[in-house]
Amino acid sequence: MKSPFTRTDQTLCYNASGNIISCTGSGQDGEQQAGMPWPEPRFEINADAVTDFLTGLMWPRNAGMEGFPLSFSEASHAVAEMNAAGTFGFDNWHLPERSELFSLISHARMNPALPEGYPFQNVFPGYYWTATPCARFPRQAWYVHMGGGRVFKGMKQGYYMVWPVRRIENKCIQSSPSESGNFPEKRFIENRCTVTDRHSGLIWTKSADIAKHPVSWEKSLTIVREMNDRNAYGHPDWRLPNIRELESLTDMRIHSPAIAASDIFTDIKDFYWSSTTSVYDPAYAWTMYSEDGNIGVGYKKNPEFHVWCVRGGSVSFI
Repeated sequence: MKSPFTRTDQTLCYNASGNIISCTGSGQDGEQQAGMPWPEPRFEINADAVTDFLTGLMWPRNAGMEGFPLSFSEASHAVAEMNAAGTFGFDNWHLPERSELFSLISHARMNPALPEGYPFQNVFPGYYWTATPCARFPRQAWYVHMGGGRVFKGMKQGYYMVWPVRRIENKCIQSSPSESGNFPEKRFIENRCTVTDRHSGLIWTKSADIAKHPVSWEKSLTIVREMNDRNAYGHPDWRLPNIRELESLTDMRIHSPAIAASDIFTDIKDFYWSSTTSVYDPAYAWTMYSEDGNIGVGYKKNPEFHVWCVRGGSVSFI
């Protein structure tokens, strides 16, 4: 079976000032392009709905069907009304899980942060609700910013947009088990210095703090190159994870940290760099906040985030 982990769509590389540079030897997401490639074409229009061949999900083509923001309870009620009416011929629409809505995000485009050639209409470049509650604060739920791609949480009485979804396959390629608990049996294999994730096919350093202190973004890339120069842990192909690789470790059912198998990994810190630049402002890079699993950004020149290294991911061990 192929790995459920798919790459981002970032193909350019940037320096700490946000200028485009050659990708050769950079170690950035744009050079590595790790993970399964996207299908071509990715989307198919079916009248008023769109099928995503990457995930096996179907979305309304109109991303603003309700026309205005709703509270969390109002959003849930609106989806229930869609099912009662058999909207577009289906009665199994649901408010998307965090991983489902995040699967639409492009890391090469903004306003909206959707893949090139997307077929959707009326996409609001702001926050959309997900069905996923925050484990640490149950009165809050996760939402995704469709303008830039951030993943944050807020009180359920707040007002955000609604974009329902339905599953058209038994198992979605990009879907995360972190919300359903549908993990493969013995998901993580612990080795002396590394941990293999059988869900994603990724191999992580057991220590989640390679530098032993926060560093700048460019320093984090240098640290990984130095690891490969000395064949660290017997392998010369370590990389700074892209933002989807980092996000794949989050477990939305737990917190502090919201990291799967946090009892196996050591030295887990609060903030992590990814190799993915934020095209919203290329002087920033995408980051993961481990306490709850937020996906945000960090200013590349500031030594405020930690380094966690990964390799593999081309095949699954399931």
